[in-house]
Amino acid sequence: MKVIVIIPTLNEENNIEIIINKIIFFHKKIKILVVDDESTDNTINIVRKLNKKQVSYVIRKKDKGLGSAHKYGIIYSYLKKFDYCITMDADGTHEPKKIDQMINYLKYKNYDIINTSRFVKKNSLNDWPLYRKFLTTLRFYIVKIILNTNFDSSGGFRAYSLKKVDKKFLDLVKNNNYFFLIESLFYLEKLGYKIKDIPIKLKFRAADQSKMRLFHIIDSLWSLIKLRFINNVQK
Repeated sequence: MKVIVIIPTLNEENNIEIIINKIIFFHKKIKILVVDDESTDNTINIVRKLNKKQVSYVIRKKDKGLGSAHKYGIIYSYLKKFDYCITMDADGTHEPKKIDQMINYLKYKNYDIINTSRFVKKNSLNDWPLYRKFLTTLRFYIVKIILNTNFDSSGGFRAYSLKKVDKKFLDLVKNNNYFFLIESLFYLEKLGYKIKDIPIKLKFRAADQSKMRLFHIIDSLWSLIKLRFINNVQK
């Protein structure tokens, strides 16, 4: 069983070593690919010093963006013939202990994609500042209403069964920024793949700053409106 974890990075020097070491601690054979958008801090220098048997990296000089990094990593996973691909954030908010549970659902419960949700259980955002909790909850319900979905689709912690999910779904996804997460799950749901939300208690980012800017919010709102009227998707 070949498993890879894809971690997009941009200036995560205070987080990247911690999250990679946690993954390695719990999962001795998992491969890790860091997809970096030319960090200007010490992120890549730190990655270079980590376990080379498990950790590799790529520095992208064009076609940047969180969504583009996810696409790159997922396509790489197909090309290298991995069985399962995990995507997760570099900021330490995602708990590597969950990976085993995610893989088990794919392997033994016949799911195609496992998506982690902050809204399956109450109190998943307990340690978040009130304003961030409000904005995250508001976004969830806006997406839920407009796209008629119950999935918490704006999170980046997912598992894909690459032998079941056709990589062509990536051809449908046009957004290369944060909205990639919502758009990709929308198409996967439309294509009829078996998706499961599992609960996750999300930590608030402890170090460095979120990379989301006003442009990303406007881009996401416009993309959400356009996506609402797409109906001709076939597997």
